[in-house]
Amino acid sequence: MARIKYTVELEEDSTSRAMGSELHISPKKSRELAKAIKGKRTKAARKYLEDVTALKQAVPFKRHCDSLGHKKGSMAAGRYPVKVAHEFLKILKNAESNAEYKGLDSENMYIAHVAAKRGRVIRGMRPRARGRATPKNTETVYVEMILKEVL
Repeated sequence: MARIKYTVELEEDSTSRAMGSELHISPKKSRELAKAIKGKRTKAARKYLEDVTALKQAVPFKRHCDSLGHKKGSMAAGRYPVKVAHEFLKILKNAESNAEYKGLDSENMYIAHVAAKRGRVIRGMRPRARGRATPKNTETVYVEMILKEVL
């Protein structure tokens, strides 16, 4: 597996970062959730992700919203990507613990950068009737998150 670098370099003194590699989640839903939590404070982002996991808060879908139903509130189309929110929550907690290890205040930070990039596709086949088979591919995602201290 190749080492993936961060797409943004911020100052090391006031930032902490975490990355999830080859996560078995949807790239489209990951992109929409990353856009929804970017710029939020860590406490608010953690609550938002827990609410999405508990099906209390929908994530607004802007790009991948063909034939999606409207959700209550100010958003037009949305979904509840539970599996993606659970993985993002793990990465956020990892970044917060990295901040505490560096001596930064994890409650006084915000998400300065978050990106979800497509990873490799794990190819597979599903056996069908009469000796046939159909492809069963698993998409993977790389997620990077950088927290920055509020000045």
